[in-house]
Amino acid sequence: MARGPRKTLEEKIEAKRSLIESLETRLESEKAELEEMLREKKLQELSAVSELIDESGLEPEEVAGILKEYIREQSA
Repeated sequence: MARGPRKTLEEKIEAKRSLIESLETRLESEKAELEEMLREKKLQELSAVSELIDESGLEPEEVAGILKEYIREQSA
């Protein structure tokens, strides 16, 4: 069964380079998408903490002090 003309070594090399370039572009795109999702997650977490602070009636500095004290107690 004839499969058609065989590719030259140069054609195979160029095809492989092209494939690698495409994969690198895809990888960069996926990394950028991941970073955006991580930023969005962090904003959601910060929003939840901010809401909790607002509901507590405490000032952010007071909450920070409470957390610092708690961390000191836990690490002792």
